[in-house]
Amino acid sequence: MTDPHANPLLQSWDGPLGAPPFDKVRDEDFLPAFETAMALHRDEISAIAGDDAPATFDTVVAALERSGEPLARVRRLFWTLSSAQGTPAIRAIEGQVSAMLSAHGTAISHNAMLAAKVATVHAARHDAGLTPAQIRLVESSHAGFRRGGAALTPVQKDRFAAIDARLSALAVQFGHDVLAATADWVLDLGPDDLAGLPSGLCDAAAGRAAAKGQVGRYHVTLDRTDYESFLTFSARRDLREALWRAFTDRCDGGAHDNWLVIAETLALRQERAALLGYADHAHYALEDSMAHDPAAAADLLAQLWEPGKRRAAEEAAELQALIDANGGGFALAPWDWRFYAEKVRRDRYALDGGAVAEHLRLDAVRQAAFDSAARLYGLTFTRRADIAGYHPDVWAWEVGDATGAPVGLLFTDYLARPEKHGGAWMGSLRVQEAMDGDVRPVVYLVANFAAAPPPDTAATRLSIDEARTLFHEFGHALHGLLSRVTYPSQSGTAVARDFVEFPSKFMENWIVSRDVLSGFGVPDALIDAIRQAEAYGQGFATVELIGCALVDLAMHRSVGAAANPRAFVAAELERLGMPPEIGLRHRVPYFTHIFDGGYASAYYSYAWSEALDADAFEAFLATGDIFDPALAARFRAEILAAGDSRDPMESFRAFLGRAPDPSALMRARHLVDA
Repeated sequence: MTDPHANPLLQSWDGPLGAPPFDKVRDEDFLPAFETAMALHRDEISAIAGDDAPATFDTVVAALERSGEPLARVRRLFWTLSSAQGTPAIRAIEGQVSAMLSAHGTAISHNAMLAAKVATVHAARHDAGLTPAQIRLVESSHAGFRRGGAALTPVQKDRFAAIDARLSALAVQFGHDVLAATADWVLDLGPDDLAGLPSGLCDAAAGRAAAKGQVGRYHVTLDRTDYESFLTFSARRDLREALWRAFTDRCDGGAHDNWLVIAETLALRQERAALLGYADHAHYALEDSMAHDPAAAADLLAQLWEPGKRRAAEEAAELQALIDANGGGFALAPWDWRFYAEKVRRDRYALDGGAVAEHLRLDAVRQAAFDSAARLYGLTFTRRADIAGYHPDVWAWEVGDATGAPVGLLFTDYLARPEKHGGAWMGSLRVQEAMDGDVRPVVYLVANFAAAPPPDTAATRLSIDEARTLFHEFGHALHGLLSRVTYPSQSGTAVARDFVEFPSKFMENWIVSRDVLSGFGVPDALIDAIRQAEAYGQGFATVELIGCALVDLAMHRSVGAAANPRAFVAAELERLGMPPEIGLRHRVPYFTHIFDGGYASAYYSYAWSEALDADAFEAFLATGDIFDPALAARFRAEILAAGDSRDPMESFRAFLGRAPDPSALMRARHLVDA
């Protein structure tokens, strides 16, 4: 075993506010760091399992919470870099690291002595004088061992371990294929191809081309921000179609085809669920969610699906009429929808998306998120130029409370780079906990906004949807930063998958508020247009989102989808009546949420969390002040601070004094009369 003190990755983080030593990270240190950290953790596990003392909360469950701290640090640091700053050396070992972690976790779950001790504590949990949070932790730990295969026979355990190892490898392969397919393609444009495009998109495209030595050209990528902006504004229908086909055909055949990966993944997930006694993967995955079973998730989706389709049909008819009125002579296609919907917004609501973006500088939107958190929760955000990130684009922010006391550390990384995975996300480098002292969180935010050319990359302009994305991920960050729990396994965003999106969806409401938009200098007339146009396009937005959730759930409820997933998905879309001019927001071959992102069977979570968000925000609106201090304090205490220390439904009830009102989501999506 490597001397822990010889590897900088294994040393405690002693930077300001617990910042990790990004400046000391060397790719070649990761594998030996993982090997050593796992060996240290195995020793801790052996000591807990072999302890002759009676099995109690302190000797077993609390001891497990304290174990593995060096491994947690290395793991979080590695996956942060892997997703946001993946060098070739890191990409090369992702599969190996994933396999190591999978085998390590499975070995712990299959440790019979340890599982027996956890079971003993679980059996006595109501008679041991434990707090509600401790009882919940015991129950979660016991369920984790059961779901990890602790009760299987030796032969079954071997098969379970093999399945987990293979699923880990397949997830890495899926992500690599999507990343490679995205990076392999660019739409190369000349000055005559830019009709309709906003200046921000043109500047970013010119900067990318210039970086490749092609001054005077414009490169549009398959990053979603480029894709959606180009399809919204480009007057060139042929180029819109070319980009749409390249985006939606990723990993569907060719060098990066993912269908075989999907088939094997579905088959192995089903086999693992059957080993554990579940009907299918969806029942396995949703057992510890708010929905609890696939039927409840499907019921929510069904409430939205038909009204969403009806509204989408009305929108499609209107767009076709606009095409015909303009002498188009063609049927509405997927690459036309955003372009003509933007025309409707301009004509009906005087909403000019390009004009909105001119006000939404990246630095201003980031500051607006900070200011909103200051007004809601009394937080302060101070730039710490002395704290290095993992890339020059990454900025560190010291987060404090109203008294000036430290809350935590936030890293922001907003600009697109080739070495990043696509999309936007929040992660934790260190979680808040208080087992043996007050440990403050270190969290980070990542996005892929198309950067304005250097040196003023802060001049990057965002669409209103991109600004929503920034606020959404910032909501996740607040969930991590404002956590106030004792045990790390219950900290921040470590909650049920269909609850974790609640604080993030909730935060989106502020970016479209009059109060916040006026702070950017957006004229009143344009603010009115944004707010009036909120109802328009909800058919399209509902169908492309809920369609993904329905397909995800169907694949993981079916025992036969793995035989031919391509045919299964096609048949399911036919059965659902998916409008061909809309299609899925994430086609299955690049649906990283469910094949490389932890949302398998649970993509419905976005709609479930949105239902909670809609209900909660209506409470703020009812006060007449979306920054109402009493309600904000209650949201912070009952939702953000509580983490997973109690059932999420209890947290919601503690916030509003009642169960969620499901009709709030229909109102929020303007589908009540659809």
